[in-house]
Parts: sequence; C-alpha cells; structure tokens
Amino acid sequence: MRKDSDFLGEVELEDSVYYGVQTLRAMRNFAVSGASHYDVEGYIQSVALVKKAAAIANFRCGALSEEVCSAICKAADEIIAGGLSENFPIDAFQGGGGTSTNMNANEVIACRANEILTGAKGYERVHPNDHVNMGQSTNDVIPAALKIAARGYLQNLLAALAGLEKSFAALQNKYQNAIRLGRTCLQDAVPMSFGQYFSGYVSFTKRAQARARNLMDSCLELPLGATAVGTSLSVKEGYLDAVYTALGEITGAKFKREENFFDGLQNADIYVEISAFFKSVAVFLSKVATDFRILSSGPRAGINELVLPSVQPGSSIMPGKVNPVIPELVNQIAYQVCGNDVVIGMSVEGGELDLNVWEPVIIKNLSES
Repeated sequence: MRKDSDFLGEVELEDSVYYGVQTLRAMRNFAVSGASHYDVEGYIQSVALVKKAAAIANFRCGALSEEVCSAICKAADEIIAGGLSENFPIDAFQGGGGTSTNMNANEVIACRANEILTGAKGYERVHPNDHVNMGQSTNDVIPAALKIAARGYLQNLLAALAGLEKSFAALQNKYQNAIRLGRTCLQDAVPMSFGQYFSGYVSFTKRAQARARNLMDSCLELPLGATAVGTSLSVKEGYLDAVYTALGEITGAKFKREENFFDGLQNADIYVEISAFFKSVAVFLSKVATDFRILSSGPRAGINELVLPSVQPGSSIMPGKVNPVIPELVNQIAYQVCGNDVVIGMSVEGGELDLNVWEPVIIKNLSES
C-alpha cells in the first residue's frame, strides 16, 4: 500500500494503481451510473492531449524542465494510446464541473511520469498540480478536451454519412426506372420512380456532411489558457501561443484560442448546435426507418413495395412471420438521441455566472448520441 493526502486527510492506495487521493474521493462520491468517464469515447484521451500540449508549452516557456516535460509526455502518450485505462474509474456523472476528471488525469500522469524518472510511483519528481496542471485549471482543460472529443464524434459521423450517401446513391441508380406510387397523407397520390424517392435521401446526406464539416471547424476554437474564469491567471509569458502550437503539432489540426475566453467558459452553445445536428441526423434516419417499415408492410395484406432482409424470426406463435427489426432498432436509437438533446439543452441553459459546470453530462450524452 502507498499513501496520499489532501487537506481532508490521508488515505491508503493499492500499490498497483497510479491515481491518488482526489480520484479515490471521487470514486466514493459519484458511484451512481455504472459507467466511468473513461467509457465516454475519446474524453480521457482528449484530456491527455491537453496535458501533453501544456507540458510542451511550459517547457518552451522555460517553466518546466526538459526531463519532467518528457516524462509527462510519455505518460500522456500511453493514455492517448489506450493504456492505463483501469486508472480512470470515476463515474461519468460528477459534481465540480469535471474537477475530478482533471485531477484523475493529473494524478495518473504525475505518478506514471515519476515512475518513468525514478522507477517508483509517487510524486517525488512530478507533482499533479505543480507540474502536470501547470498553467491550467479544470475550467479550461475540460471544455477544451470536450471540444476535441466532440470534433472526433463529428469526424466519425461524417465518415458514416459519406457511406450512407454512397449506399443511397447506389439504390437511386439501380432503381431509377422502377415506378412506384407516390403517397401523401398515407393515401395514393401520383407515380414517381424509386430512383427519385432515394434521391431525397441522397440529398439529405450531402447536406448533413456539409453541416458536420462546419461544426468541426467550430470545434477548433478552444478556451485553453483561460484558466479559472477567463483571465489566464497563472499562465507563463508565451504559454498561450506555445500551447496551441504544440496541440497542432500533436494532432495535425489547426486549433486556435477562443476570441473571448470569458465567452468560452460562460457559454456552451456550441454543444446545443452539435446535439441539434446529431438529433437532425437521428430524426432523418428514424423517418427512413419508418418509411421502410411502411413500404415493406404485409407482405400479403400490406404495401410490400420494399423487401427487407430477413434477419430473425418475428414471432413465437406465428410461423414464418418476419419483423422489420433493424428499422425498429433505428427508431428507438433516434428516440434516445432526442432525449439526450433535451438533457444537453438543459445543461447549457443551466450554466450559471462564469462557468458551465455541467460538462460531464454534456460530454456523456454527446458521446452516446
């Protein structure tokens, strides 16, 4: 066992773990959801990216030794690569605006960096606050990491939308001359081709990709360097330029500082926009799923214009019945995304005074959506 302490007292920790007293207290305080903040895709890795960029910036400003900087970077790289995952056990839901997530990362990186330098866990050479968190605050680290992670979600969705466009375009071309009966108000209307029908889906996916790219660009503006309330308290001269340069070198992305740090900490409207975009895609996919269910209904006494793949038996009592289970799955996922959007909207509205402290639930729901 090894010991760690804060102003609340001393605790004992297993020798195998890299986290410290603040992580342990958060584990005890917030065990409610069964999901850890590490389960939120890309979140902890984004925090580690910020820590690595900050270490490089502080070294270039002359505030951190090359030896300590190198050790911090190596520890951060292990986390970015998916290592040390068992050392991030805190619940995804937590108070304090993400302070526990930030300190969890600080403790793990410091302890691992110290081990790299000395061969032993602890903070003899590298301290969580004095070195790993140098020139930072939870209040600028967490929203910066959140934007970096959200940009990754948009990038993943962009690739999926491109694949969906290709699939719909193939159907458009294949069935451009196949005639169907257009329907409005669920009643017979006028003839159209299936190619024309699928062209509407193709058009949406193209428009959605353009929106995704615009939102990805918005995520390049970070409040990193704002520290506690936007005044850049405790940052060294030259740090602000250096940290964005370092982050760009690490990620290959053109991150830049928010035009107004106070705005960056007070207002989280970008997440309303991203969530609304996720919701719009979910609603579109749900509409497609519902269309497919209607057009495949029957097969004998329904419309039966589309034939969906049979993936499982549909009844425990009616032999041969097959249900549109994949479209039904998509409908349910869309309903959940719509619910997540409500939570994100409430969380952004609830950001009072100089900081939005509801980022843990914002990132959890963005990731899930």
